[in-house]
Amino acid sequence: MIGEAQWLEQKSGHRFLTLYTEAEKPRGAVIVAHGRGWSPDFELYGTLRTRIAEEGYTTLSIQLPVLQSTAILGLYVPLYPDARERFQLAVDFLRTKGYKDIAIVSHSLGATMANQYLIRTDDTAVGAWVFVGILQGLEEMYRIKIPTLDVYGSNDWTVTMWGADERKRQLQAVPGSDQVMVQGAKHFFEDREEELVRIVVAFLDRSFRKKR
Repeated sequence: MIGEAQWLEQKSGHRFLTLYTEAEKPRGAVIVAHGRGWSPDFELYGTLRTRIAEEGYTTLSIQLPVLQSTAILGLYVPLYPDARERFQLAVDFLRTKGYKDIAIVSHSLGATMANQYLIRTDDTAVGAWVFVGILQGLEEMYRIKIPTLDVYGSNDWTVTMWGADERKRQLQAVPGSDQVMVQGAKHFFEDREEELVRIVVAFLDRSFRKKR
């Protein structure tokens, strides 16, 4: 397996898995957050965490809270505080490794959970956010001041495509933010993973270049 397992411990004593992959000459670091019911290395997330590292950003792919496969989206709402703690621990871990330019790249329910973290944290370490195929509309986007990229496919799930126009309006108020629809892409970007990686890395380069 590419990368190494790192177990991070929550206040409750629960330890959760992360997969840490160092870039050769890192320009920053990325927290990769998976979708509903999956894991840090499952298909799309394995591709993102390894390919983004190859493109120059160290990655930390984290295990988010999961329920049984039949769980509807609403059942995850009580788990948002747990997810927020995991994002913060991931940020803290990357900070101990010396990283100052930290981003979140999140997919599906992982994007919704990242939204919940970013609107409630006082930590300013995260300097850019990419969400792919978000399941719900952005919540309290006015609280998020960092460059944000919304990526979705033209053949994405209806729940994601339905809110695209409203998301775009909200992002227009955040400097450095953008929205990209990938023609022909589905929710998990099957056979379009490399295009997604290029879009993500180009956005991270633009976002962090302005800070330096």
